[in-house]
Amino acid sequence: MAHDTEGLPGESWQAEPPIRVMALHALYYCERLFYLEEVEEIRVADHAVYAGRSLHQEITGSDEEIMEVRSVEVCSERWGLIGKVDGVRRRDGVWVVYEHKRGRCCRGEDGQPEAWPSDRIQAVAYAVLLEEVVAEPVRQARIRYHADNVTVKLEVDEQARDELRQAILRARELRRSTQRPPVTENERLCPRCSLNVVCLPEEERLQRTGRGRLSIFPADRQRYSLHVVTPGAKVSRASGSLVVTQQQKRDRFPIEQVDCVLLHGHVQISTQALHLCASQDIPVIWLSSGGRFLAGTTVGPGRVHQRIRQYGALQAPETRLRLSRRLVRAKVETQLRYVLRCTRGDSVTRDRVIEQVECMRQCLRKIAAATSIDTLRGLEGMAAKAYFAALPHLLGDRVPVELKPVGRSKRPPRDRFNCLLSFGYALLQSVVFRSIVAVGLEPAFGFFHQPRTAAPPLVLDLMELFRTRLWEMPLVGSINRGHWDLDGDFQITRHHVWLSETGRKKAIALMEQRLQERHKHPYTGQSLSYARIVELEVRLLEKEWTGCPGLFARMRLR
Repeated sequence: MAHDTEGLPGESWQAEPPIRVMALHALYYCERLFYLEEVEEIRVADHAVYAGRSLHQEITGSDEEIMEVRSVEVCSERWGLIGKVDGVRRRDGVWVVYEHKRGRCCRGEDGQPEAWPSDRIQAVAYAVLLEEVVAEPVRQARIRYHADNVTVKLEVDEQARDELRQAILRARELRRSTQRPPVTENERLCPRCSLNVVCLPEEERLQRTGRGRLSIFPADRQRYSLHVVTPGAKVSRASGSLVVTQQQKRDRFPIEQVDCVLLHGHVQISTQALHLCASQDIPVIWLSSGGRFLAGTTVGPGRVHQRIRQYGALQAPETRLRLSRRLVRAKVETQLRYVLRCTRGDSVTRDRVIEQVECMRQCLRKIAAATSIDTLRGLEGMAAKAYFAALPHLLGDRVPVELKPVGRSKRPPRDRFNCLLSFGYALLQSVVFRSIVAVGLEPAFGFFHQPRTAAPPLVLDLMELFRTRLWEMPLVGSINRGHWDLDGDFQITRHHVWLSETGRKKAIALMEQRLQERHKHPYTGQSLSYARIVELEVRLLEKEWTGCPGLFARMRLR
């Protein structure tokens, strides 16, 4: 069987990990899909994947097609492949490979059923691998398309083997590359792809050609955050669920419904629960009782190429300056527009903040000409000082004086307003952190903030886009509505003001409600929940150094 490996590259490839046969299937479907799954190790099991798994578990087959061996793992060092074939059978003295597909078959020009190219290369690969197991030639493969109830027969001849060799060569070439392949030209493939939310093909097409279909980025969160705030509570694992035990009460949360676990203050989590979260790429975040971000888990050691690209891009001073300009402009414009919106039609309040408004406008005019990040930090600081000076004037006359801030105090907050502000920022930090982790970027490597505290710089960078939208606006609105209890929601000491457990729960509910609200993204034109917009902005940031720049930080308050 030496002829089977003719045409393969030399000995060097044998030191590489074997290629999954399913990766060759992805290669023929879309080269970028192959790269995301096989090189960057990003895999998303959507409903189609789960349906395919269920099909393989439920197949019983007719009497004519009963398998002698079902779901057998096969590998070959000579081919450098590994995979699990659905089934094999010996027919008329020869071995035949069977592959099952839940969808429809391809139709030729004469209307006869044919195998899709990606299915064909997969079946041929399984056939040559089976040859090494049985030590006999495997000349035929069959693909069963259950939606059409038809079986397509394939001849595993020398032409098919040559096609497989070329596919393996291309797969190895892509695996050595540090750059993602371009978006596929076949737009019809993208809506059915499990990684379209990672690839964002329509956003790239819109940027390059000025036209594209409606974005296929999901509008709402698929899962929800699990906040544990009761002191002494414990998070444990029971099978595929997280169990929260607090005050002799046990609540169970299926892991597929959770996107992040946030532990506030003196809360414990078991090793088994951490393992379950890690296996599902669900970050666990620890916050102090006062809401300060302490630490958070990240994804495993994969995503190496993503990190390499991120490091390479953000080491360039011109890239950091360009992104910082865009970030600071977006933040200051949003703050300015919020103040102007709240004082529209109120000449008395507008007169009170006219000096602060003018200061923010002057800072905006200087941002485009800033030649260094230090200059931008100075302008951002001046605009922020003016903004926080104007913020108390946005609170209504009926708001108790105890809820109105006296300046900005952070660590520790010295009044109720600053206490609420800081706690909300900690919640926002966790939202941005988990979005960065979900995308696969390194939170510790940013472009605007310096690594001075426990807070990762990239998290602090991206928070600037959302501070006003996701927390300051809903907070001011809640205070004007009389949402907060001066005594029951706060714990007052001589030099500190903290939220009580009741206050923390109210703040968490306010943030989670805001994350579910929808907003029309200015670039895609799609109405998305704010939770999804945060993730989308992280993915658009990554596109700044993956061949499609100019999409990041376009959001503005209308």
